[in-house]
Amino acid sequence: MRGIAGRRKRYVTVISSTDEEGAVTPLVIVWGDGRRFEIDRVLDRRQAHSLKTGGTGIRYTVRVSGQATYLWYEGPRWFVEAKETVMPD
Repeated sequence: MRGIAGRRKRYVTVISSTDEEGAVTPLVIVWGDGRRFEIDRVLDRRQAHSLKTGGTGIRYTVRVSGQATYLWYEGPRWFVEAKETVMPD
């Protein structure tokens, strides 16, 4: 049986748009293996710390496939709190 051991900071590519006022809106998260996750909606945006993985920046609460998750902009890079799984011995 596998379980979640914790979280780690994983940097990702994000496709975003920037309006004339400089507000950034993330649109797509691109995983390292090329998988793309469309962001359905940005629910919140605020300065925050990642308590699970460390780091600070602008934390976006986004909805992807109906699930809310966090995405951080730690200028100039984006990161997520990726799940780490453990395999039994």
